[in-house]
Amino acid sequence: MLSNNLSTLPADSSDLDEIIRSAVRTVEIEIAGVQTLASSLRGSLSSSFRDAVNTIFRCQGQVIATGMGKSGHIAKKFAATLASTGTVSNYVHPAEASHGDLGMIGADDVIIAFSWSGETRELVDLVAYSRRFNIKLIAVTSNPLSTLGSASDVCLTIPKLTEACPNGLAPTTSTTVQLVLADAIAMSLLSLRGFSPANFQVFHPGGKLGASLKTVRDLMHSGDKLPIVTDAACIADAIIVMTEKSFGIAAVLNKAGALIGVVTDGDLRRGLRSDILNTSVIEIMTTEPIVIGAKVTAAQALNEMNSAKITALMVVDDNKLVGILHVHDLLRTGVI
Repeated sequence: MLSNNLSTLPADSSDLDEIIRSAVRTVEIEIAGVQTLASSLRGSLSSSFRDAVNTIFRCQGQVIATGMGKSGHIAKKFAATLASTGTVSNYVHPAEASHGDLGMIGADDVIIAFSWSGETRELVDLVAYSRRFNIKLIAVTSNPLSTLGSASDVCLTIPKLTEACPNGLAPTTSTTVQLVLADAIAMSLLSLRGFSPANFQVFHPGGKLGASLKTVRDLMHSGDKLPIVTDAACIADAIIVMTEKSFGIAAVLNKAGALIGVVTDGDLRRGLRSDILNTSVIEIMTTEPIVIGAKVTAAQALNEMNSAKITALMVVDDNKLVGILHVHDLLRTGVI
């Protein structure tokens, strides 16, 4: 059993400096590993990477990611990333595969197996199954001559790297590079599929991310809720509408129904004088209001509000006023 003394925090500053030196060394070694991967993608790894991405892109079934231990954690994350970016995928534990879960894998699927050594015992049955039923197999390994590498249809050979672990034992740089390579595959597929923010929102409806990907149309107020006055209205009319609708702003429309300006609380203060109530809205309105389209994401709308330091946006579609979006709508949805 390990001594509890191993968990005792160092007391003096020199020990703490060593902690920072160790941390920086780890980060620098892993950065070097990622840079080596980038160089390989430009060179020796480029052809097999294209083959792997195209194999997955043409897959008529699902992508099955698999791996044991730390490589298994990378495989799980890869499957989750694919699923959230438009590629149907799942993770199958290689040990469980030998006890019935091979039935989860179909003839139209593609298997991508992560194994640094390429000799993971638990993968043997899964690899044999892929060869028996002619299921495409992509290997991610550092050894192309290994059992996994030799059996695969496409072998993504990761270059030799230095582990950040000072003992050279704990998977550190190797798992980082596997993760980065997996992300590179997922992002290449995302680009090939033309996966848009709107598609992304379908798979991420929850939380702040899902909220920020909602469109203005999802959140805006429309119809009878719109604070509208005509260009023939006076300021008294505008104040009544602004008070009733509670947006602190009124849209000014001409006879054709086009938006020609807005009256805001700020406009009222700037135009304040004794006869303001009878003044035409045209005299004090903002003639070039900031507007936004209905298909724009909530995150973009928030950026517009922050940049212009305003709290409401008129929503225009085909040059017609179709809605209004207030910062409170973004607050309620969780965008902010």
